[in-house]
Amino acid sequence: EVQLVESGGGSVQPGGSLRLSCAASKFTLGYYVIGWFRQAPGKEREGVVCLSSLDGTTYTARSVQGRFTMSKDGAKNTWYLQMNSLKPEDTAVYYCATDPRTVVGDCDGVGMDYWGRGTSVTVSS
Repeated sequence: EVQLVESGGGSVQPGGSLRLSCAASKFTLGYYVIGWFRQAPGKEREGVVCLSSLDGTTYTARSVQGRFTMSKDGAKNTWYLQMNSLKPEDTAVYYCATDPRTVVGDCDGVGMDYWGRGTSVTVSS
């Protein structure tokens, strides 16, 4: 079974940057969608960025457009979320998730098979 482990979270001041990592093991999926999601205290889970391996289609939440970018280490099953110009409202636990689907859709994470345990990001002065 696919296992995902997030890392790279922490505390940062507004305007700062962080890079989150999502390392996958036992990754045997052919085509897949992988995404980053976040959940702030008292709020619903939000899809941040999703990527389809089939055609490279991406979904980026409007709230992070121009600030967050997903990338992959070509040699490893590791995906990154580069977060720049962080704002207090970006404070949340960030999760990566994946499963063998091909359509990014609304990047809402519903029904995705494999989830990491999350890494916490706090943006505060």
